[in-house]
Amino acid sequence: MAASPGRGGHSHDHDHDDHDHGDHDHAGHDHAGHSHAGHDHSGHSHGAGHVHGATDQTRVLIAACLTGGFMVAEAIGGFLTGSLALLADAGHMLTDSIALGLAWYAFRLSGRAATSSLTYGFGRVKTLVAYTNGITIFAVAVWIVYEAARRFMVPEPVLGGPMLVVATLGLLVNIAGFVVLHGGDRHSLNMRGAILHVLGDMLGSAAAIVAALVILWTGWTPIDPILSVLVALLILSTAWSLMREAAHVLLEGVPDSLDRDGIAKDIQANVAGVREIHHMHVWSMDGTKNMATLHACLTEGTDAYTAVSAIKSRLAGKHGIEHATVEPEFGVCTDASPKHLH
Repeated sequence: MAASPGRGGHSHDHDHDDHDHGDHDHAGHDHAGHSHAGHDHSGHSHGAGHVHGATDQTRVLIAACLTGGFMVAEAIGGFLTGSLALLADAGHMLTDSIALGLAWYAFRLSGRAATSSLTYGFGRVKTLVAYTNGITIFAVAVWIVYEAARRFMVPEPVLGGPMLVVATLGLLVNIAGFVVLHGGDRHSLNMRGAILHVLGDMLGSAAAIVAALVILWTGWTPIDPILSVLVALLILSTAWSLMREAAHVLLEGVPDSLDRDGIAKDIQANVAGVREIHHMHVWSMDGTKNMATLHACLTEGTDAYTAVSAIKSRLAGKHGIEHATVEPEFGVCTDASPKHLH
């Protein structure tokens, strides 16, 4: 970084390429000695996130116990009645109980402090689990479609009465799990992945109930695989959406709610002494906590400390970016290229 006048010692001297996060120990040094609005904003957010994390962790654990407990009963019922709808839902509940257990563990990990090798902490584990959940849902749905096609060509006998009883009990258990999870933080990808699993189980149980009633009234067993496919298609669409959003976070894409170029222009227009913003990167740690790095080219005579503080305050108060690394520059950009020569 070019030498900064005034209080340049607070200008966050970072050796990084365009987006080298690993070299930034954001947790402890970006705000050291800086009293500004962005710091206060971040502190409040962490408090709210801690409360959400504790309650969400409990909610996911309860849902995992409910789902895992009934999964065994539904699997036995599916084998005894010959119902693909019940077996499919039991298989889904098996993956769900595992996924919910992983989601619960992810919440526990996310509360751990950052380390020297994991300087951002474990918050992104929740996003990784959400992505994994999407993959497991996708795989289960594909298996359901394959098995349904086989059974549609070669129908198998189904016991409608016992199937109806098991499916109804399964629906009640899934509703209870959905109610528990529904009160959690809907902005958390991990929580949304858990809700998606239980919602898929609810649809599976509802489809099994409808299939059982049709079989009892008409004896038409192909309804069982047909409804299983409809549920699988619904699960596939929602799983794809979850995987895409989680992948966007893991690839450190700009959050949908933010406009990187618009934020840069806003800083240039509203922070005194800022001539240009470049090398700006905006991403989210876990779908809720937004972060940024940027170079700020300042006019000669501008106090670097004052400008950096104002930029951080603007990012936190106006754009909801809780943590930012700002590198002030005078004259030539430290990552010099022709377009950055002033």
